[in-house]
Amino acid sequence: MTQQEYDLRPDAERFDLFGAQVTLLDAAALLTAAGAGPVELFHGCVFPPPVRDVRLTIRVVETDVVPTHRFDAEVRSTPGGRASGLFALGAVGPAGVLLARRLAAADPTAGRVVAGAGRVAAEATRRLGLVAPAPTVVTDPDEAGAAVLREAEALGLGPDIAHRETPDGGYTSIVRGSVASDAVTPAHLRAMIGLVLQAVRELAGDTPEPRVLRGRTYLLGRPAGPVVTATTAPRSETVTLDMVGGLDEVVARFREIAISFRHPAVMARWGARRPQGILMYGPPGTGKTMLARALANEVGAEFVEIRTPEILDKYLGGSERNIKQIFRDARRYREPTVMLFDEFDSIISYAGAGGDAASQAVNAVAGIFKQEMNTLIEENPNVIVVATTNFPHRVDASLTRSGRFDIKVAIPLPDERGRAEIIAKMIRELITKHERSGFRMFAEDVDPADLAALTAGLTGADIREVLRRVQLAKAMAEATGAGPVGPISQHDLREGVAGLRQG
Repeated sequence: MTQQEYDLRPDAERFDLFGAQVTLLDAAALLTAAGAGPVELFHGCVFPPPVRDVRLTIRVVETDVVPTHRFDAEVRSTPGGRASGLFALGAVGPAGVLLARRLAAADPTAGRVVAGAGRVAAEATRRLGLVAPAPTVVTDPDEAGAAVLREAEALGLGPDIAHRETPDGGYTSIVRGSVASDAVTPAHLRAMIGLVLQAVRELAGDTPEPRVLRGRTYLLGRPAGPVVTATTAPRSETVTLDMVGGLDEVVARFREIAISFRHPAVMARWGARRPQGILMYGPPGTGKTMLARALANEVGAEFVEIRTPEILDKYLGGSERNIKQIFRDARRYREPTVMLFDEFDSIISYAGAGGDAASQAVNAVAGIFKQEMNTLIEENPNVIVVATTNFPHRVDASLTRSGRFDIKVAIPLPDERGRAEIIAKMIRELITKHERSGFRMFAEDVDPADLAALTAGLTGADIREVLRRVQLAKAMAEATGAGPVGPISQHDLREGVAGLRQG
């Protein structure tokens, strides 16, 4: 391993869209990676309500003419979202955005109205003899939104924008664009990001002036992001599998699970049953809980964490009632849901052992858990159960047999290469978040491979603690005026590792 293997400062572009600060990491690499398989952006990001989920997928498709980069985005809202302004043009049916704009170009009067959107959509629909819902009238031009559409058209993306109402009363905005692969550039990706954020604004009712995205930040790109290990990432919806370091095989298996959730029709055609349960086991600090959260985001699922106090009850029969209620609720979930039983061994431990009252209570809970898992997937295939434990030997094998927990994954301490990847990702995260013009956080001599050789036996949580201590030392030195404070160097990080080992 060499320092050159770990580029700590990938090409990053920062730009403002509708008041949000967007950082796009190595756009050219993203476009290249799409040739090997779909690349997804935005999932795990937090958006203003009622927007609940945003996905932008880049893929390369082979056509009869030339390979084409295709951009597909979906913006979903909970009940209460609405489509208005320029994007409402996509809701009028076959007329669509581009047809309405062409109509406006041919009619100067309509051209003045296109920024207001509603009347142009109605006119396009009338001339085609279609029936459309009453348009949303926006009295002031949404020039920012119009500029986004103009840029996409000028680049030849040919955006196709549509809306559909979901059964629960929400909306899904669908945005598509494509360009020949030999002509695609980072500018096309930036334009597509603009279209996606405009769709977010529209579903949030943010016209004509940008408001709801103001002050928000979005970091997009596979090369960087916070590495996921227990206690190293916040308990939030922002963690994704792209952020996981040092666990390539686990990430690959979780991506397969996510694919099975995204293609239920294919699963049904082959009679294939998705995994019902996943058991993750390994030492503390290796990222089991955060991996469960990342899986939920990869699937686009809700995340429900079941904690020990929610089950165990000191009163006779209380624990049994609690576990039954948890599974009763699970059978009613209508959205894909990852249900996590963290520290599983503390909930169900040594099933079958002992004859005292406490052991019998534990056995009763274990027995009910088995029964519930036996029928859960048939009654609600939208739910996947994830359990984590630091002590797999404390969990009876009958609880975790195939059919209940189909996948059992060891989450080990990271090896040297895994530690180097974790260190590199953590440092990239800090650089992206904190470095600005005139402030350099890390020196050029920082070498993740060399640091990995010094950190044998440490978890990702330990490595995060080393960085926290070094950051704090630098900040305190500057705050107290102890002298010139340079960037964090390899020497600083080596001392941080030594300090952690000493306690």
